Amino acid sequence: MKEKLEEILIKVKEKLKSINDENALNNLRSLTLGKKSEISSLMANFRDLPVEDRKEYGKLINEQKQVLEELFEVKRNQILAEKLKEKLAKEEIDVTIPGAKLPLGSSHILNQVIKDFERLFIGMGYEIKDGPEVEKDLYNFEMLNLEKGHPARAMQDSFYIDLETLLRTHTSPVQARTMLKSEGKPIQIICPGKVYRRDDDDQYHSHQFMQIEGLVVGKNITMSHLKATLLEITKFFFGEDKEIRLRPSYFPFTEPSVEVDVYDGTSYIEILGAGMVHPNVLKMGGYDPNEFTGFAFGIGVERVAMLKYGIDDIRLFYTNDVRFLKQYKGGL
Repeated sequence: MKEKLEEILIKVKEKLKSINDENALNNLRSLTLGKKSEISSLMANFRDLPVEDRKEYGKLINEQKQVLEELFEVKRNQILAEKLKEKLAKEEIDVTIPGAKLPLGSSHILNQVIKDFERLFIGMGYEIKDGPEVEKDLYNFEMLNLEKGHPARAMQDSFYIDLETLLRTHTSPVQARTMLKSEGKPIQIICPGKVYRRDDDDQYHSHQFMQIEGLVVGKNITMSHLKATLLEITKFFFGEDKEIRLRPSYFPFTEPSVEVDVYDGTSYIEILGAGMVHPNVLKMGGYDPNEFTGFAFGIGVERVAMLKYGIDDIRLFYTNDVRFLKQYKGGL
């Protein structure tokens, strides 16, 4: 029997020399170790042996099967390595060939407008601040002089997650958080970002839109500083020839409050709201209103973009129509 096993091993080794693909290798393995193989025939005779010879007989067969399995595995690895070598040779890359040109995207028009304003305000010494879009009622309303039950809250009825948490209705909570962190020190910031209100979407309204709010707090800040800043914003964005008009208005977080109109050559158009920071807001932010004053303003990014670029529907900013976006292709 030992001679028979050695004979099988010699035949397999000889046949393996001429095999170059996996299918042929699998066929040879099946013929050698499968149910109808010579090895299986030898194992079938196992029960006819005397009991004292079975242990030795079984040991020889198992050792021979292990040797054959190792031979097949080595050959399989050789075949796979050769196949990979051939594939790599066929797929050799010519690094001198120019690469495929991929279409480049661009910054969305709203992001372009925000970046433009950021450059302006950074040049004026402002810092850019950001905050969470899921906000606490405390920062979104209460610290801005809008206590629970205040009627002005109805103007900003929004998306509540629970009684104390909502999607922010403006970026003013960033101002409130910044005031607290500043611990009574002067600040000069803008807060660009996304806000949410329960508006029915139409040509001029959206349940989601972008804002850039500004806040300056310090000593001896006056309405004159606010007007000069608003004029600078207007001339920067709409042109040096533009003039503004301030109209009295009401916001709970500023007193006095104004609406800002820009003259387009034929009439005045409202562009943003502003005012002097309300003493209650200063006090809740950690400032002594007898010592500190400040001003704030809020720019609707979509509104000023629509006015400047002649866009007649706010929904165009959010429908991802490439034909529209390509008209305002800016830098990345």
